[in-house]
Formats: sequence, C-alpha cells, structure tokens
Amino acid sequence: MNAYRYHTTVKENGTIDLPEIPLPKGAKVEVIILPENESLEMMQAAESSIKFWDNPVDDATWEKTGVAQVVNY
Repeated sequence: MNAYRYHTTVKENGTIDLPEIPLPKGAKVEVIILPENESLEMMQAAESSIKFWDNPVDDATWEKTGVAQVVNY
C-alpha cells in the first residue's frame, strides 16, 4: 500500500487544494485531515513511549523475574 503525504493550507472558504494524485481516475481513497500541530504531538508521544520501553535497568529487572521473555520474529 502506498501513502501520499501533502502539506497544504485551508483556504478562506474552508477548502484545500492538493496536487495531482498519482492514482487512476475513479480510484477510491481515504482522506484523513490532521492539523500539523497535532501530527507533531502524536509523533512526539510515540517517540516518548519507545524511550520508556527501551530502558536497560527495567529490562534487567524483568529478566530476573523470569516473567519477561524475548521473542524474535
């Protein structure tokens, strides 16, 4: 699946313009409108969650309990 990201500004009449989309005429698409500041906040929240789980002290504690198992996919 391909995703296309475009940044634009809402016009005075509440509409937005997008460049020509590289899909065939009549193709069904899903459009999600996400204000840029919310997009940045979501990305920062995701990154902080990753940092929370990547913690060597916590990892060592869980490994000692024998509860946590490393699973390689």
